[in-house]
Amino acid sequence: MTPPADVESAVADAYRRGWALVLAATAGVARDLDLAEECVQEAYAAALASWARDGIPDTPEAWLTTAAKRRAMDAVRREQTFRSKLPLLVEPEEAEDEPAAVEPENVVPDERLRLIFMCCHPALAQEAQLALTLRLVCGVTTADVARTLLVSEPTMAARMTRAKKKISAARIPFRLPERAELPDRLRAVLGVIHLLFTAGHTAPSGASLVRTDLVDQSIRLARTLRELMPDEREVRGLLALLLVTDARRATRVDAEGRLLRLEDQDRSLWDRSAMSEAHGLIVDGLRGGRPGRYVLQAAIASLYAEAPSYDQTDWPQIVTLYDELLAVWPSPVVALNRTVAVSMVSGPARALEEVAELEKDGRLARYPYLPAIRADLLHRLGRREEASIAYRQTLELTGNEAEREFLAERIGGCLIRPEEIPGTQGP
Repeated sequence: MTPPADVESAVADAYRRGWALVLAATAGVARDLDLAEECVQEAYAAALASWARDGIPDTPEAWLTTAAKRRAMDAVRREQTFRSKLPLLVEPEEAEDEPAAVEPENVVPDERLRLIFMCCHPALAQEAQLALTLRLVCGVTTADVARTLLVSEPTMAARMTRAKKKISAARIPFRLPERAELPDRLRAVLGVIHLLFTAGHTAPSGASLVRTDLVDQSIRLARTLRELMPDEREVRGLLALLLVTDARRATRVDAEGRLLRLEDQDRSLWDRSAMSEAHGLIVDGLRGGRPGRYVLQAAIASLYAEAPSYDQTDWPQIVTLYDELLAVWPSPVVALNRTVAVSMVSGPARALEEVAELEKDGRLARYPYLPAIRADLLHRLGRREEASIAYRQTLELTGNEAEREFLAERIGGCLIRPEEIPGTQGP
């Protein structure tokens, strides 16, 4: 008998590394996302008992895939038998009897990317596409998907349930789109990969700042997508954005795991090879017309990375790029990020005015970086008590432990010490 703790650890590790691949393989058999997810969940549950009795297999993901696919095939057979027994109660479904009109498998060679394209069906709202794909394909928890998309967990759970019901009710075909259909789904696919990277770059919850499995997975998907669609400028832009942002991975926390701000990071340790590759992709992306959101985001990130120091960053140019980005992607998150550069060009007071306008907008009510930026601006203006309140608001919205510890330190730094009060003396 394998110790229960070892089995639980092995199952948890297999979940982190293999959920998406197991689901992708199972969905190809079940041709129904709800059924596929149910079968995969059952396979993971079965692993707890089977591995404790028989030992942990050499290839856990292969064991789980086989178990889940068998359950899916059994369920499909039961459904087929039911339909054959009740022909008068079920309308014939020609689409199910005919072979699916798909191109060869190597059109999208990566199994996970193939499933992302399948899930990003244009009949679904974009938010539903993003939520379903992050949860089912990428294995991000519902709670973390909700944090990433700035909604409550119950709202997100309901949204995914409605999306899956629509897939079933509308009989949306579970197949790989033909090559001509790929561009129509590209925007959603890019959004999924970017949000997957975001969820890994700063994990919405947990003890570690970074989830390297999600970061590595997103970069690999972006590379595969570039091989599949090499002429798409936004694909190059996304890959550049991920590379230049991840180039700082080794310096984002100190030896004790404490978060380090950009201005405190050792730039000599940044990945120059990744930055160089990103630069080439950005140059290519800027050619041939007005650039899209990912190319512009990558250009902004590259300016931050290539500056000799934080203070020597080309802040006016960053503000200009943000203005361009807002023109092609008018997002409140972009407007908020722009205020950081504005504070370096026009001062924190001006930036604080813009943050106040974004607060009135309401769309960033659950976004922790809005009160965080406001707190930093207030602190720079010497308004410590207000800054402390804003940091506490950020703390309430933050689930990542590394960020929470950093915020606690910032709150402590806002406290007024006795020796700082006029007319008093320190101990």
